[in-house]
Amino acid sequence: MAKKANIDAHHTFAIRLMQHMVVPTFVLDAERKVMIWNHACERLTGVMAKDILGTQDHWRAFYDEPRYCLADVLVLEREDDLSALYTSHTEPSETGNGLRAENWCTMPRAGHRLYLAIDAGPIYDDHGKLIAVVETLRDMTEQKLAQMALQNLAESDGLTGIANRRTFDDRLRLEWLRAQREGQPLSLALIDVDFFKRFNDGYGHQQGDECLRQVASTVAAALFRPGDLAARYGGEEFAVIMPGTLEHGANAVAERICDRIRELALPHAHSDVAAHVTVSIGIATLTPAADADFPTLVSAADAALYAAKHAGRNRVTAAPQAPVSAEVATT
Repeated sequence: MAKKANIDAHHTFAIRLMQHMVVPTFVLDAERKVMIWNHACERLTGVMAKDILGTQDHWRAFYDEPRYCLADVLVLEREDDLSALYTSHTEPSETGNGLRAENWCTMPRAGHRLYLAIDAGPIYDDHGKLIAVVETLRDMTEQKLAQMALQNLAESDGLTGIANRRTFDDRLRLEWLRAQREGQPLSLALIDVDFFKRFNDGYGHQQGDECLRQVASTVAAALFRPGDLAARYGGEEFAVIMPGTLEHGANAVAERICDRIRELALPHAHSDVAAHVTVSIGIATLTPAADADFPTLVSAADAALYAAKHAGRNRVTAAPQAPVSAEVATT
């Protein structure tokens, strides 16, 4: 009896200790019912232990719709679902040491969205049978937002806010390889603000910068597909990458950009084309050959842009479907 009382006392102490840990923690049993929901978890989620103990409703503390938490994944041995459930995660360990993941959580009861680092560790009995899983949580929201801000600064053009040249180069290389691998078309549009030097000289650099900002936001707003990318290519030139897009689709996007720039009606008294700012656009579409590289597409779009400017500006010109040589592109 004394031994049993001693075990019960240790068990009670362990539960009480976990309840008062500063780290938000909850425990599921082998049937995924909540055994422990500590005070720190109450403070983090806004969900009280009395409302959730003995239930499988712990997901309600973190998400708007039913889905597995990391502890559920361990209990159910659903490790194959990790990539679909979490922004990042570790791979399951053969030693059974548990899982680690990170994710944005909506926190419905708390009323705010948090980025949480999550650890889930299994507890086994003396015979190796799973009896519980302990999940601990860390609020990493401030660190994540700071990381996202730094990443945005690294990837965005400082003046216009759209993707910068480095991001453009990286993305074009990635999309070229993807199109090459899948045998899909890839389209590129190069966009030049007509007579921008005259605009800058006539209206001043501040107005010139504002012109570029408005053109950039207009180009970005003209893209309806999330996979397309608008970037500042350099100076008064912009670029649009359009994966999986044939020439007629790329032409429709380019014409829409031209129309929306005209609708801005930014005064340009120094233009030979119109009394307002206009753009010239060259488009190129290629299905990459196995031995080709992405500069082939850039050269073709650049040649088309040159042709658009040579033909009078304020228009869209498409490159021939066959790859254009570097010699033609630099004429």
